[in-house]
Amino acid sequence: MSKYGGYQGKILKIDLSTRNISDYEITDSERELYLGGKILAAKIIYDNIKRKIDAFDPENLLVITTGPLNGLLAPCSSRFNISGISPLTGLLTSSNCGGTFGMKLKAAGYDALIVTGKSKERIYIEINDDKVEFKNADSLWGKECMATQEELQNMQANPKLKTGKIVIGPAGENLVRYACILSDERAAGRGGLGAVMGAKNLKAITVQGTHKIEVKEKEKYQALIKKWIEYLRKHPLTGNQLPRLGTAGLIAPMQAKNILSTKNFSSGRFDKFESVSGEVLAEKYLVKNSGCISCPIHCTRVVSVNGKNVKGPELETLGLLGPNILNDNLEAILRWNYLLDELGMDTISFAGTLSFAMELNEKGMWDNGLEFGKIDKIDELIHDVAYRNGEVAYYIGEGSRIVSKKFGGSEFAGNVKGMELAAYEPRAAVGQGLGYAVSNRGGCHLNGGYNVILEGLGLSANQYTPKGKASFTMMFQDLMEAVSAGGSCLFTTYAIFPPSLIEKPNSKLTRFINKAIPHLGSAVALANRFPGILSLNLPTLFPHPLAISYATGMKLNFGKLKRIGERGYNLERIINLTLGMTCEDDSLPKRLTDERQQPDNKRSKVPLKKLKKTYYRVRGWDKLGRPTKSLIRRLRLPKDSAAQIYGAKAN
Repeated sequence: MSKYGGYQGKILKIDLSTRNISDYEITDSERELYLGGKILAAKIIYDNIKRKIDAFDPENLLVITTGPLNGLLAPCSSRFNISGISPLTGLLTSSNCGGTFGMKLKAAGYDALIVTGKSKERIYIEINDDKVEFKNADSLWGKECMATQEELQNMQANPKLKTGKIVIGPAGENLVRYACILSDERAAGRGGLGAVMGAKNLKAITVQGTHKIEVKEKEKYQALIKKWIEYLRKHPLTGNQLPRLGTAGLIAPMQAKNILSTKNFSSGRFDKFESVSGEVLAEKYLVKNSGCISCPIHCTRVVSVNGKNVKGPELETLGLLGPNILNDNLEAILRWNYLLDELGMDTISFAGTLSFAMELNEKGMWDNGLEFGKIDKIDELIHDVAYRNGEVAYYIGEGSRIVSKKFGGSEFAGNVKGMELAAYEPRAAVGQGLGYAVSNRGGCHLNGGYNVILEGLGLSANQYTPKGKASFTMMFQDLMEAVSAGGSCLFTTYAIFPPSLIEKPNSKLTRFINKAIPHLGSAVALANRFPGILSLNLPTLFPHPLAISYATGMKLNFGKLKRIGERGYNLERIINLTLGMTCEDDSLPKRLTDERQQPDNKRSKVPLKKLKKTYYRVRGWDKLGRPTKSLIRRLRLPKDSAAQIYGAKAN
């Protein structure tokens, strides 16, 4: 058990090969160092996987983790994490989800669940407090995600009692490399962990329980949460833009800044962008807003597809299945988003692989029948990919990196480390380009630090200069890692920008800050190197450290929480180096580094070599992108981690 509040103090480990059920020990010292969520998951994976393994190897772990704020009604705190070795990248991946499973797992008395091995039969797991049962899943195999969840709910002893569920669809069963895992309508989308479940013959896990969660300083916690919710509701991003337009509201500013991925990242602008914008989505197709449990933001779009009210598409889906394939049919995107969720596939990786295949066909490199702007066969293709029907569908289900190895075109294959890029065209946001390249899980905008919010989607710092971008990338990566590990949605971090900077973009103060940002790199680098100078709390702008402190009894502040994020980011890096990654994998497609997005603007390409060199230095990594031995000691990372990446003689 744990002395800290916010934790249940137990981790459940299930071996599918042996049907062995056991407790997995984590000490309070480890909770202080790794907190929870994806960072704690990285520690568990590091301790159990010391060599390169295939993602479909039974030894691969699925590690499902919560954070200390989960279940305590902090705003946007229903998030949980799933980590493992990715079939798409061969590296560590983590995927965050807003469904109810994490909260129900804590209610059953567990902070985390570890699944290893492979079942001989198709099964699902049912957890009810201390009782764990393995049940035959033959009747569920082949079913789509919502039908599976509905049937699982009806099979409960008390069907009226809401049960937490994670499930896979046909794509996971058929080992599509970017198959996702769903909880309710929410997807743990990136990295293909749905295929790992499929490889383990595991269709689903259900969980419910009756345990309460302790809060150490209840009155202070409740008072802070009340003020936090009020602030989020008043902030122009979390209280206006996201509720009004959702993430789709970014389509128009991305177009204005040349950041909107268009025609397989060959351009940053789409003439018909308005047809797939957040404004049109809200005006013509929005049924209502929705949100995760305990979320005051309600950014989710509910739309109607085939007479059903379902979750609508996020920005990434709109951008990548719209402009990036030269499609302006919003109704089709709504339908595809629903189909991909039901079949259990990551919309980003499907769309990125699709646009790459279209360009290969256009260039005569792969005769696959897919053309930019022609969408009449995509519904059928989505089904075929999920069921692995036909050669074209098979390769689309493998992801763009494997397709490029088969047919060529790696210089315009939109992925990093095998994971397809998000919808931001980085030649007009070079800090985001750096983030893509060095992201631990691949072409991810969030794990990459989301520098684009400084480069036009919040503030308007110079989007082409490399100055300061490496230091800000590190700062944002570390903070977002820590916030996620605590159990909060990353949208809560939008509110760290004072409202006046967002509401008054043309004020003298805002213009001054935008001009100053590139010149603050040295100061931010100093704070990155010595986070102790940030030993303060910002209870209004960034209440996460105080909320975790009041919940758990740990003594956290801004600097300490950032250090936890830095520790997690470096541990993930060490795991990936152990799995065979090198500094050469911190790369971008040559289209983005060698070709100008705008022929008359020589700065409109990502100066990655320069950015990477600075980033490695501010991170405290050597020239090969490895955390130095002194950094490993300073971060109190596992004692044998230096030996893992430098060899057995490291000390």
